[in-house]
Amino acid sequence: MAQDHDCREYRVSRRHALGRMFWAGTACTILPVAPTRLRLFERAEAALTAQARPTIVVIAKNSTSPYWRTVLSGACRAGQDFDVKVIDLAAQSDTDLSAQLEIAVTSNPTAVVIAPAGFEQLRTPLDEAAKKIRIIGLDSGVDSRAFTSILKSDGVQAGRVAADIVAERIQKTYADAEGDVALLIPSAKTVEIDQRANGFREQLTARYGALNIVTEKEVDPASSHDVMAEIIAGFPELRGVFVADLTVVLGAAQAIAENKTNKTGDKINLVGFDWDEKLVDLLDRGTIAALVVRDPFRLGYESVKAALAASKGEQVPALIDIAAGLVTKANMNSSRSQELLHPKMDC
Repeated sequence: MAQDHDCREYRVSRRHALGRMFWAGTACTILPVAPTRLRLFERAEAALTAQARPTIVVIAKNSTSPYWRTVLSGACRAGQDFDVKVIDLAAQSDTDLSAQLEIAVTSNPTAVVIAPAGFEQLRTPLDEAAKKIRIIGLDSGVDSRAFTSILKSDGVQAGRVAADIVAERIQKTYADAEGDVALLIPSAKTVEIDQRANGFREQLTARYGALNIVTEKEVDPASSHDVMAEIIAGFPELRGVFVADLTVVLGAAQAIAENKTNKTGDKINLVGFDWDEKLVDLLDRGTIAALVVRDPFRLGYESVKAALAASKGEQVPALIDIAAGLVTKANMNSSRSQELLHPKMDC
């Protein structure tokens, strides 16, 4: 190691015309600055650079939530598969995100993958970073030329999938796809949640004209149980419910489990978004009809794959859809459902 260090210290610039140094492992060779030798050295140096292991920095919104831990695990697995060094820099606030981006760019990585929360604060730093390296966006609808590509789950399409399965389950329960439906979203809305709700509404209108959304509620997660119980009491012929975010699903499902049926004695078909172990148990019991589930592992994996391709100058789609899956009691033990419900977290 000492010999290698001495070699590095000995290097001089071309302008001094005294010599150039080339090292491989711990061996050090001094080369005169004759033009032919200089060209040989430059080719050798380029070969060494090409062999260097690519480094991709991933900046998630946080490293504590199960969703983002799964994203980071997927990114890590891609690093193993493609021989890429993946560095995890997770932020805890919008300010941290900007600081982490600055740290990442300073380290001169091959590319940066970032989930751009608080985009307005990040607009200028992202534009500056994009002048130096490739930037891949995660899980965001932000429109910026700084991003070579954005990977996300299509919220509108997820809402359409929810509408289809609500209609299917009502059809199965009642022998017709008609009746009253409720839509619940969290009071702390995001663009993605609005997209899911819009997709649900649009699909019902376009394909299931006999299904009517009789109530839409913005719900605080802590009150989701009580709100769902009130809806069941207020709409005695309620047949279906879509709950557009994980934070609200459990309380609504518990209220349905307690009431069992609507006031006319018929089943209420609840479709939720995303999952946790309690929701999977309620799905298995039949309280929940289906779960529309995002794929954060694949999101992380494909983001590193896209970042590596972009850094090599390969063509990468501007938008990569990481489609949500549909998990029901009938398919919950399939390999695809198990990938969604139990992603590999061994990385």
